[in-house]
Amino acid sequence: MDRIIVTGGQELRGQIPIAGAKNACLTLMPAALLTSEPLTLTNAPRLSDIATMTELLSSLGCEVASLQDGRVLALGTERISNHTAHYDIVRKMRASILVLGPMLARDGEAVVSLPGGCAIGARPVDIHLSGLEAMGAELDLRDGYVHAKAPDGLIGAEYTLPFASVGGTENLLMAATLARGTTVLHNVAREPEIVDLAHCLRAMGARIEGEGTETLTIHGVDKLHGATHRVVTDRIELGTYMLAPVIAGGEVELIGGRRDLLECFCEKLETAGAVISETPDGLLVRRDGPIRPVDIKTEVHPGFPTDLQAQMMALLTLAEGTSVLEETIFENRFMHAPELIRMGADIDVHGGIATVHGVAGLKGAPVMATDLRASVSLILAGLAAEGETVVSRVYHLDRGYEHLVRKLSACGADIRREKE
Repeated sequence: MDRIIVTGGQELRGQIPIAGAKNACLTLMPAALLTSEPLTLTNAPRLSDIATMTELLSSLGCEVASLQDGRVLALGTERISNHTAHYDIVRKMRASILVLGPMLARDGEAVVSLPGGCAIGARPVDIHLSGLEAMGAELDLRDGYVHAKAPDGLIGAEYTLPFASVGGTENLLMAATLARGTTVLHNVAREPEIVDLAHCLRAMGARIEGEGTETLTIHGVDKLHGATHRVVTDRIELGTYMLAPVIAGGEVELIGGRRDLLECFCEKLETAGAVISETPDGLLVRRDGPIRPVDIKTEVHPGFPTDLQAQMMALLTLAEGTSVLEETIFENRFMHAPELIRMGADIDVHGGIATVHGVAGLKGAPVMATDLRASVSLILAGLAAEGETVVSRVYHLDRGYEHLVRKLSACGADIRREKE
């Protein structure tokens, strides 16, 4: 198992290219199950989660070719040869549940294991299932699998999501594209990744209205065709690297960065002392003066992203004052706090609220990553800490950040990866 060693105290200067969005690509790939024609995705990230989704789709009969050093994915599902998504693959990644809607919509049957992924809360799939039931699916949960049937095809329906679930919205949106009649989904998620999925599906022939708003209207079509689509910029990778020069000092340009993907986050980061400027190629970020405290409440888009809460906490451990972070999306998402405390942070966690009292400095220490975003929060803290920080269990990082060590090293960070 690998670990990452960071020696703090180095200012960062240079450029960091931002990859295509992991969360968007993992949603776009199952869309290939909706058509017998090829789907080509450009600007794809090179991550272990993409490899896992490739393995899953291949097991269902989809042919996936990785081209241009993994930047282009060519997917073709002439027919779905197997309708069972097995536990051994699905357990690795929660996004695996997204094959359920497309298989059910195209062939009227699917058997999908209940998913796994990071240990950051229950994240049940109830919304996926109740929405599909509203569209006429017959569901049976047994032995850890969802057995779904729609022998006469899915039918359009009006359904209100009890919570603006990203995965639920994506699954139901894909399923509705081939349903008979019109589907209206209320209280849907509005994340850029969902807008990106809608654009891709429309390029494939789907009739969709309302992406980016709280209501999606989908007029079902008989079949979809192939398309080529560019994956949107990864806003979570972007936000993570925007934090790096603010916590470590210096100035970094994020190539491909777009403020409109992270407006709420950018506002909070500026309150904490960052200066963010748009450039012809992306965003330029530096810190002006000391780090200032900020109160954060995670919310569905366009609010503050839960996937940037851990990274923001690392920054606020060094603020001149007290910050309060409220996590409203996932339970168990403060598991990075005890590790930051090992580095000298002053953090009190009570339920879904973490109170962060800023300290004068952090000290390097052996720490352990608990999930994907927690992993990178510890590396950010290590950039500013005195001495050496050793982050173990960094396999989580490979699920969401490509070439993290290389990107930070290119900007002057003292960071390396080695076998334990």
